Amino acid sequence: MTTELMYLALVTTFTAVMWIPYVLNRILVGGVMDAVGYPDDPKPLAAWAVRMKAAHSNAVENLVIFAALVLIANAAGVSNGCTVAVAAVYFWARVAHFFAYTFRIPWVRTVAFTIGWVAQMALAWHILM
Repeated sequence: MTTELMYLALVTTFTAVMWIPYVLNRILVGGVMDAVGYPDDPKPLAAWAVRMKAAHSNAVENLVIFAALVLIANAAGVSNGCTVAVAAVYFWARVAHFFAYTFRIPWVRTVAFTIGWVAQMALAWHILM
């Protein structure tokens, strides 16, 4: 397995577990029946859980781009020091983004998102060039 694929597996796994804390908050706030059902008037989540849910949605949206780029690079045999570095940078940028979004750290959130996007574009550049 290439290092880029390993980082894709890490990003995917991290994204796959992001929902757990905010769903636990939903259970604590409204109970199991509201969490698994469709209450007419659901109790509001904690502010951090709302932000965490938004961070998770953002991670899912960006995973599509990152995954496609890593898989294309793998299929095309594109792997070098830069593609390995940007895959690692993307992973850590997504971790930083998730926690900055959840804990309401606006500049860090925006910078982390931008770094992740630049990493995606660098990976695309290496594929296309």
